[in-house]
Parts: sequence; C-alpha cells; structure tokens
Amino acid sequence: MLYVVATPIGNLADITLRALEVLKSVDVVAAEDTRHSGLLLKHFEIKKPFVSYHQHNEAARTAELVERLARGENVALITDAGTPALSDPGIRLIRACISRELPFTIVPGPSAILMALVGSGFRTDKFSFRGFVPVKSGQRERELRVAAESEQTSVFFESPYRLLKTLQACNSIMPDRQLCIARELTKKFEEFRRGTAAELIGWYEAHPAKGEIVMLVSSA
Repeated sequence: MLYVVATPIGNLADITLRALEVLKSVDVVAAEDTRHSGLLLKHFEIKKPFVSYHQHNEAARTAELVERLARGENVALITDAGTPALSDPGIRLIRACISRELPFTIVPGPSAILMALVGSGFRTDKFSFRGFVPVKSGQRERELRVAAESEQTSVFFESPYRLLKTLQACNSIMPDRQLCIARELTKKFEEFRRGTAAELIGWYEAHPAKGEIVMLVSSA
C-alpha cells in the first residue's frame, strides 16, 4: 500500500493521529527532503528507513517505489509540508499506482490552501488553486488577468522574494480588487493581511515579507 501522508505546514502539533500511526507502520518513507523530514520523525520518536523523492529524481525513484509496492511493501510518501502532489512531487507516483493497479490511499491533514482560503474571508464555495505565480512577467500577467476575471476566489503560492513584483502587477491589472496575503500559517508569526494591491505594496515595502506565502484574489 502507498500512503500519501499530509504533514504539518508549520506547527508540529497539527499532525494527525492517523499520520503518526501510518509513519510508524510502513516499511519505508519517501520524503522530498530527508533531512527536513528526519527532524519531523525524530520529534515523534519514529525511526524508519528514508529514501529521497524530489523533482530531480522523481522519474527514477517512482519506478523503484512501484517495484517495492508490487513486492508487498508499505510506503509512506511525504513532502516538506502539507499534502504531496499539490505543487510538490507525488502525482507521478500516484499515476503509476493507478496504471499498475497498486493500492494507495490519502492520509489527509493540514492544508495551507484551505487554511488561507477560510482565513481570507473571501468566497469559499467556489475557488481555484492556481499553484505558484509564474516567475516570468508575461506569464505572471496572463495568470493574474485570469484571476481578475474569475467569479471564484483564486489561490496562489508565492515567494517572499517575488511578492512585491506580483503585487505591482495586481495593482496594474486589478487596482480595486481585495487581496489577502496569508503568511507563515500555523507558525509563531502567522499573518493574514487584506487590502488592495496598493495598500499591500505600501505595507510590504516597509515590512519585507518572510516565510511561506499564500496570496488570494477575491472573486470578481
């Protein structure tokens, strides 16, 4: 069985009892960053063999893990934070299990996407997760124009190093739209900051953003 296990996005106390049970029972843990995940398992006094599973070895490692699953081993797949396959490695392995008719299950848990959506105060009955804001300016503007025209709340991941550029693009495309920056969710300096792009630019120019960021665009 493959277990796709969600892990805490910041606060380690958010791990589920089921996730702990699975991590204690599997034969091997496939982790995006074995050093990072090693700290998580050490915190909960879990000792398991690790293999790395990241974007640079995903193809080769998928074939290896599929063969281990076919032999009857139990494998847990985790990422640095949150649920595998959501802007993180994992979907290739899940598709391989579907193709080979190998059993797998999802062990749900903390989600930066859902936490940010609910905390934003924006529309929650219809929303779209659009992954990371594109790095290239042309692609970034096209993606933000789609969000500006959408009747759904749009949810993006963003880097603190590119946040101001993205907010400047938002100010050009949708200056009157309400945005929300959800930052460092479940951590000590958790922040929900709402306003127009211009208001948020003013704030983050004076207070440079750090940490993990989710940016939300309210519906049209």
